[in-house]
Order: sequence, then C-alpha cells, then structure tokens
Amino acid sequence: MSDAGRRLDPAIGLLEFSSIAAGIVAGDAMAKAAPVSSLHAGTVHPGRYLVLVGGDTAAVEIALERGGTDTVVDHLLLPNVHPTVITAMTTSVDSALLDHDALGIVETSTAATAIVAADAGVKAADVSLPVVRVADDLGGKAYCLFSGAVADVEAAVERAVAVTEPTAKLVGTAVIPQLHTEMRDNLAAELRFNHHLQHRSESS
Repeated sequence: MSDAGRRLDPAIGLLEFSSIAAGIVAGDAMAKAAPVSSLHAGTVHPGRYLVLVGGDTAAVEIALERGGTDTVVDHLLLPNVHPTVITAMTTSVDSALLDHDALGIVETSTAATAIVAADAGVKAADVSLPVVRVADDLGGKAYCLFSGAVADVEAAVERAVAVTEPTAKLVGTAVIPQLHTEMRDNLAAELRFNHHLQHRSESS
C-alpha cells in the first residue's frame, strides 16, 4: 500500500476474493458506487485478490455491498478502526515494539480475519501491534503480533480469539513470556525462513 493508505480512515472494509477477475470487477464497482477516501487492491497468495476501502462508515458499507458476494472468501467491516492496525499492515516491523515482557501471536486462514483479530486485540488491552501480515508468501494465511506485559498480551489474544473463533478461520494462537533476543531479532528482520538462510549464507 502507498503512504496514502497509512492515514486513519473512520472505517475500513475489505473483500477477499478467490477469483482475480471477480476481484478486479468488484473493485471497480466499489470505487464507482461510493465516495470512499482510499481504495487499495491487488493479488495475494494463493491466487486471491484483496480490495480494501477506507472512508466514512456509510460509504464503506455501500462499497462492500456493491462488491458483491461471488467468490468472496472472507470480508470485514471495521468502523473506527484502530490507527495502529493500518500502520502495522503497511510498514516494516519496529523492533522496539517487540522488546516487551511478552509476545502474542494470532494466526488465521484469511487476511480479513487477521485484521479483525488485530483490531480487536489492540482495542482490548494496553499492547503494541508490531505487525499484521496478510497472505503474501503465507499460502493465504495471515497473522498479527501483540507485545506488552504478559497479562495485557493474554487479554489481547483472548479478545482476538473471541471475535475470530466463531468464523472457523482461526488457525492458532500463542503467548510467549520473555521472547528470546535471537527470536526477537529474527521477527524484526523478516519472518520468512529462506530470508534468514540467505542472510546467514551471505554473512559467512
């Protein structure tokens, strides 16, 4: 996403399509249907297409309705989205945000559900949201990380589970007290395993 996607919109909506063609058609229809303030669209693994819109709640609702339901794998509507959710989706990991007493992980089978989990968790407890990663190089899965005091991270993960478990798209969760510095550095640099192998090979 561009820098424009990092500004806070009162609401965001997302449609996740299994068909790229259907997603492009829907994105065009959504943009024409309502005066949304931002629209970002593109492909993610495994051959899915995401359309994310932001703006006032009424405009976002109209856009989502016009986007239709054909080939939609998942969707979301978040009025008053927490500002750190957009930042966590569009920027690299801030390693300082990982340097807390505990780390919480929420893994989902779709991008939309991970974003919902991130928003719910960060609103429920005094935690940081270092990253939200959606679909790319993840086989369609997504995840978000919470960091903070152990009790706060547990509360954030519990809330994320509460809002996502009924969808049957929750893959797994964990809370790790005192994350080891080596793991913290790996998470801050890049989660993909091949990246670390290449980096270590180049350094040796």
